[in-house]
Amino acid sequence: MSGVEEFGYRQELSRSLSFADLLIYGLIFMVPIAPFGIFGSVYNGSGGMVALAYVIGMVAMMFTALSYSQMVRAFPMAGSVYSYAGRGIAPPVGFLAGWVIMLDYVLVPGLLYLVASVAMHSLVPALPVWLWLAIFVVLNTVVNYLGIKMTARVNRIMLVAELIVLAIFLVVGVVAIASGKGSGFSLSPLFNADTFEWSVVFGAVSIAVLSFLGFDGISMLAEESREEARQIGRAMVGALLLAGTLFVVQTWVASLLVPDAPGLLANGDPEGTAFYDAARVAGGGWLAGLTALATAIAWGFANSLVAQAATSRLLYAMARDGQMPRFLSRINERHKVPANATLLVAALSLVLGLWMASRDDGISLLSTLVNFGAMTAFLALHVAVVVHYVVRHGSRDWWRHLVVPVLGFLILAYVVINANIAAQLLGFAWLGIGVIILVVFYATGRRPSLTLEDR
Repeated sequence: MSGVEEFGYRQELSRSLSFADLLIYGLIFMVPIAPFGIFGSVYNGSGGMVALAYVIGMVAMMFTALSYSQMVRAFPMAGSVYSYAGRGIAPPVGFLAGWVIMLDYVLVPGLLYLVASVAMHSLVPALPVWLWLAIFVVLNTVVNYLGIKMTARVNRIMLVAELIVLAIFLVVGVVAIASGKGSGFSLSPLFNADTFEWSVVFGAVSIAVLSFLGFDGISMLAEESREEARQIGRAMVGALLLAGTLFVVQTWVASLLVPDAPGLLANGDPEGTAFYDAARVAGGGWLAGLTALATAIAWGFANSLVAQAATSRLLYAMARDGQMPRFLSRINERHKVPANATLLVAALSLVLGLWMASRDDGISLLSTLVNFGAMTAFLALHVAVVVHYVVRHGSRDWWRHLVVPVLGFLILAYVVINANIAAQLLGFAWLGIGVIILVVFYATGRRPSLTLEDR
């Protein structure tokens, strides 16, 4: 694998992660039980065809994962889409792509902490939401500060725990359906002619895709992987396929156990308890409580742990290029982690989580913003593949370097167009701020550059 030295950087992070570590990291980032927390919203938005929404979401993300795998082979470094768009197209485009995906990476830890804290407060009302939020932030920051190897060890433990809970739900759920509970076995979660409309399904995909965000975080660890570059791409594809399969199976089972399907379709799931209600039908209060507790721990600890790690790597990559404050590029020499970036992400997550906890629409607002930021940045990724391989290097590998990125771009563009209006407005406002910053860079002689001579 080409080292970062080839691109003018020093190898500062610890290359200690195996292929299994990368795969587990991606699975934890996506959370194998992610649909537990947003099942009701996807059910309502898809006309009950939750499994179909996740199948389409997996296909859409697979095109993106394949584009990522091509760019990480060309540029095996931290920074993800920021590095790929900047080097594959042009540095200003890279800055804007990094700025847009920052909307995803910087906001997502705060979203995860908030969802988990609200869930824990419902289980232990004696402790307020703000205290749970602070506990999650401090715990994750300590683990991430101790190094990527510590994060990898914790990831393995958390993945096993999540899979055990998921297995319990699936076994109990299938047995319950077979014994006559719920609506019985049916293909309706995959296709229902009475409610099917492409616009409805793709609208639901824009929500369901939140569960898939995280496979791209594997690319952030390119400078900490001891594997060759192509293995990073394979880990991304593998994690996406495994997680997508789990998402489809668990939502299919849950859809057949929904106690009030017409009510869920008509009124939505404002309390976010639809999955737990389905679990209650299958196994009673103990299964509902187990799935709720698992969601809180998975989102508030496991998922936010890797999200914080990925976000700090993005800030580190942009800072060492002079496109973020330089102090964010500081590495802790003992633990080989971007120390200042890690602490800044923790502080932002705490402030953002506390602020959004005071709003009635805090979780939904953060969710839509996170999705919009990621989808928009992925559009730039697909363009980067075509420009770098086909335009610049004359590649004739039409499938990987033209067809895949074009199809991926078109699918994501459709999802973005059908996204929540508020998310579109706020997302484009964020992009506008990035454009203003870019103009200021040029006006002050600090144009974005990724070449050693210009830094």
